[in-house]
Amino acid sequence: MDNLSDTLKKLKITAVDKTEDSLEGCLDCLLQALAQNNTETSEKIQASGILQLFASLLTPQSSCKAKVANIIAEVAKNEFMRIPCVDAGLISPLVQLLNSKDQEVLLQTGRALGNICYDSQSSKEQFASTNIAEELVKLFKKQIEHDKREMIFEVLAPLAENDAIKLQLVEAGLVECLLEIVQQKVDSDKEDDITELKTGSDLMVLLLLGDESMQKLFEGGKGSVFQRVLSWIPSNNHQLQLAGALAIANFARNDANCIHMVDNGIVEKLMDLLDRHVEDGNVTVQHAALSALRNLAIPAEAAEQLGKNVKLVERLVEWCEAKDHAGVMGESNRLLSALIRHSKSKDVIKTIVQSGGIKHLVTMATSEHVIMQNEALVALALIAALELGTAEKDLESAKLVQILHRLLADERSAPEIKYNSMVLICALMGSECLHKEVQDLAFLDVVSKLRSHENKSVAQQASLTEQRLTVES
Repeated sequence: MDNLSDTLKKLKITAVDKTEDSLEGCLDCLLQALAQNNTETSEKIQASGILQLFASLLTPQSSCKAKVANIIAEVAKNEFMRIPCVDAGLISPLVQLLNSKDQEVLLQTGRALGNICYDSQSSKEQFASTNIAEELVKLFKKQIEHDKREMIFEVLAPLAENDAIKLQLVEAGLVECLLEIVQQKVDSDKEDDITELKTGSDLMVLLLLGDESMQKLFEGGKGSVFQRVLSWIPSNNHQLQLAGALAIANFARNDANCIHMVDNGIVEKLMDLLDRHVEDGNVTVQHAALSALRNLAIPAEAAEQLGKNVKLVERLVEWCEAKDHAGVMGESNRLLSALIRHSKSKDVIKTIVQSGGIKHLVTMATSEHVIMQNEALVALALIAALELGTAEKDLESAKLVQILHRLLADERSAPEIKYNSMVLICALMGSECLHKEVQDLAFLDVVSKLRSHENKSVAQQASLTEQRLTVES
């Protein structure tokens, strides 16, 4: 490490007068020291102030640019070095080096940029204040070679996780580049082209995760980008179908967008996509399409339209039985529940009852996932409050009352499960046959024990339920 201090002093002098041989020797010493003890060497490099001099050694004319980029890549493995690398003005010269024809320079530059922005929200914010988005997109547009494009993709992907940079990339025209790649590669069966199609469409979906970038690309449903993404859903390419469904799920994070898409036939497109994969069982695409439908069902006006769509509800009931595909089965159940919870509509409940959906919601109340149990119980409470007469026979044959008794008696049930089970018991008292089942199962014993529950809401609901059961007995 004493040698290292000497090397850093020497490097400061040679970096200024650019004495080629001694410069190369100093850089080799640094790389050796980093290989032996990266963290300690990085701390010494930071303390020496040498980082600021590296920018001048990263010019296209510099003979040691690959070694300097390698050193930056190594020090940037340490999180504490990432912001200093940005502050030292290394981003812009590194981005310029991505134009190089030298494979070693490209490799080390890509590593350096990738490591600086890896998993570091602070450094990504620093990146947002540079013009890296614009530089990278300009560079990307020029590239024809697959390897160089891949290198830029590797730098773009972590950067695009930052919302401010997402918007900058959209404004710099990255989306148009990605759409062009998709169009060029969609019918190719060459491995490089398939990789590029996947990377490009994945990056496109990532850009839609930012609220501002997503709205800018939606353009009230009239935008050319939104229209192109729509055309991916009926395509024959599984990667594009997946990206299309994920993109719709992202566009559906805004209520007005949901209503526009539902009014313009998106449900039918997604159902066609789901139908196409029932046979071949491409679960990833099915899962994405169901997630998109669930996001579309969040606003009440859209949830009502979806919930009154008999074909959709019948399909969901079918998929609720897809035991071989737990993800698809779970998503279908959650969507059925969401249609009721978000629409609070009698017509939606009637459609679900007529399609045989009640038994699945009752089964969902026994799920091992608390969130799914809860969604089922809230949906069942709405059914009991709004359409008990229509649903009582199905609720009885699905053994709902016995399940609720089990949930209340089980000490492992979460407080919200106990609370919602009691709300549901009170709502079921309006049905003669279900009321009789409640009486026969001695609910009073279980409920009265919950009056002393540590959760106040559960204890209060237990008192109310006990009164209701006593009056009704």
